[in-house]
Amino acid sequence: MKLVSYLKEEHEQLAVQVDGLLYDMELIHPDIPNTMSLFLNYWDELLPIAQAGELSIREGLIGRGKAIPVSSVRILAPVPFPPSCRDGYAFRQHVAAARRNRRVQMIPEFDQYPIFYFTNHHSIQGPGDILCMPDHFDRLDFELEVAVVISRHGRNIPAGEADDYIGGLMIMNDMSARTLQMEEMLLNLGPAKGKDFSTVTGPWLVTLDELQSFEVPCKEGHTGKNWNLRMQCRVNGKQVSDGNVAEMDWTFAEIIERASYGVDLYPGDVIGSGTVGTGCFLELNGTGKLNDPDYTEQWLQENDVVELEVDGLGILDNKIVREESDLSLLQKKKKGATA
Repeated sequence: MKLVSYLKEEHEQLAVQVDGLLYDMELIHPDIPNTMSLFLNYWDELLPIAQAGELSIREGLIGRGKAIPVSSVRILAPVPFPPSCRDGYAFRQHVAAARRNRRVQMIPEFDQYPIFYFTNHHSIQGPGDILCMPDHFDRLDFELEVAVVISRHGRNIPAGEADDYIGGLMIMNDMSARTLQMEEMLLNLGPAKGKDFSTVTGPWLVTLDELQSFEVPCKEGHTGKNWNLRMQCRVNGKQVSDGNVAEMDWTFAEIIERASYGVDLYPGDVIGSGTVGTGCFLELNGTGKLNDPDYTEQWLQENDVVELEVDGLGILDNKIVREESDLSLLQKKKKGATA
């Protein structure tokens, strides 16, 4: 089932997407809430009702003449207001390539435990314009990822049980302003301003039952579900990235185990996979320059259209738009300051 949040009369509305049409939850059952956050908080009770309703829609028993085309509305992030958003570091290929491009050895700790960072959950957005300040355009980057949404409250969740806490998968674009990111991370803290302006998710949340045919074994020595889902990125129609969810080394189950250690996870919490191999310009530019000193770097520019496509999860598209402000943090740096 594909769960969609969209804007209806200036309010969030939860719907089911079937063959390009949206069916509001109230068409399925009047007691189903019309927001994703409430739906997730009663996930175990409401999911079977919604799934039965989707089957009735496909059989033509309900919703006739009451659906609206996806293309006619503004699609929001599947979870427009998540309680939190974490982003992992699950693809060894990406980490190894990025380090190789900097001519440093692969860090052995990657294979010992999964890590993540918190990003700004108030900057979650869906398809559409991404507003960028002047400093963001200094090496502006996309990051091709997938994410899961937590559908049950839990704490100290073992990896062997963690898949039961996943409501579904969606595409994620962890937008990155690389110059800001690299500067602040010199102080061994972050990322912060290089990441907090936009994290894009969507266009819908796909429940795990719909992805069963894509399931594959996880990497040897790991625990949890994995899926054979091709991941691609196109910028202005030109493909720049190509990977697969199946290449994840650390599983979402293992990331959830670590994230929930001594901490409560709540329905609606978003957890990203981290960047797939070839999944950002930082990696692609580094590889290009390593192989060819005359390689021309590519970064996102104003009016660029970014499309992330993942098998079974849809296409997430955004346009890069410049904010009407000249304010620059990079120009405000203090020169020669001492402690």
